[in-house]
Amino acid sequence: MRAAQAAQATPAEPVDQVSPAVLAVIPARGGSKGVPAKNLAPIGGVPLVARAVRECRAARLVTDVVVSTDDPGIAATARGAGAVVVQRPAAIAGDTATSEAAVLHAMDAYEAMHGTAVGTVLLVQCTSPFLTSGDVDGVAEAVVEGGADSALTVAPFHGFVWREGAAEDSAAHGVNHDKSRRPRRQDRPQDLLETGAAYAMRADGFRAARHRFFGRTELVRTDAARVLEVDDPHDLARARALAPLLDGPGTAALPARADVDAVVMDFDGTQTDDRVLIDADGRELVAVHRGDGLGVAALRRAGLALLILSTEENAVVAARGRKLRVPVLHGVDRKDRALKQWCEEQGIAPDRVLYVGNDVNDLGCLGLVGWPVAVADAHDAVRGAARAVTSAPGGSGALREIASWLLGPALTTP
Repeated sequence: MRAAQAAQATPAEPVDQVSPAVLAVIPARGGSKGVPAKNLAPIGGVPLVARAVRECRAARLVTDVVVSTDDPGIAATARGAGAVVVQRPAAIAGDTATSEAAVLHAMDAYEAMHGTAVGTVLLVQCTSPFLTSGDVDGVAEAVVEGGADSALTVAPFHGFVWREGAAEDSAAHGVNHDKSRRPRRQDRPQDLLETGAAYAMRADGFRAARHRFFGRTELVRTDAARVLEVDDPHDLARARALAPLLDGPGTAALPARADVDAVVMDFDGTQTDDRVLIDADGRELVAVHRGDGLGVAALRRAGLALLILSTEENAVVAARGRKLRVPVLHGVDRKDRALKQWCEEQGIAPDRVLYVGNDVNDLGCLGLVGWPVAVADAHDAVRGAARAVTSAPGGSGALREIASWLLGPALTTP
């Protein structure tokens, strides 16, 4: 009897509680002024928003990744990279909207969708293209494991900062130094620059403060060589130049020769800039890029199967195919059906095909192949459906760039 009573008195096993989420939020609206469609701009072949999603998903502590956007192309790209997408209301999607407002809205939307409380929230900016999963984990660890209320990425900074006077006759003055004394770097206090890449906040404190710095703020040092924010076209050009140096092996979503057996190319807007000149007799003229011809020749020498696939039945397309010694299928209503049939006839698995296009009539083909690629100035929906995006626009060397992905920079060597 006492044994039974003891058994009844034994407390039940505790029910596992769902741990609060560590949520990374990436604000990515579509209305950029300095660089149009900036958040879809490819760096190292990968759109900025997809790069940020990739690093957040690779972080040890991040439970889930949310992209807050008002743009369908960004939403498609974010989903393809593995993020949850939250539609941002117009009221917080304008030029004056704050990142904090987007994060607060995304937290509420995520909790409503998943029924999981957010314990720690991260603000991650996709305009920092060389953000790493280590940066993301660094700020998350400071809050989740280190007891900080908020954290941010910083980098060592050794420069002398100056500020111009408020009025024309006011002298400029040093901000972080006395201009009458110029101490050596090792004799100066260590200044740290906010990188703008990643922030972490205790969720309840963030909701109460409604700004990202509150309580005990911890600084998480990152590599100064990776600090770059894309705000204008010059920043974008620098990022693209640096990507081959800073992107580690295997990080870029770019195909190699071993991944691909065939390259299938759209024509208008991919091999041209999508413009056409028409003479008085109705004959059409387009401009193509000589570098693309060299790239296609290198792909042919490398043994890849090649095809030009076009909706337009046009003598210009046929002539370009003859020049490149590439077969042409044109005047095709359903490009995806034609591509599928061509693959069957050639004995090539669609997942071993790279297809490159620029407009919505290419979406069916992009969904069929293993390597869907968009040119840089493609329609937003096309870039969203692509695994990789060229840095070059259509008609400006995009095919040459793809050939360099597959064959390396020495592709033009006979």
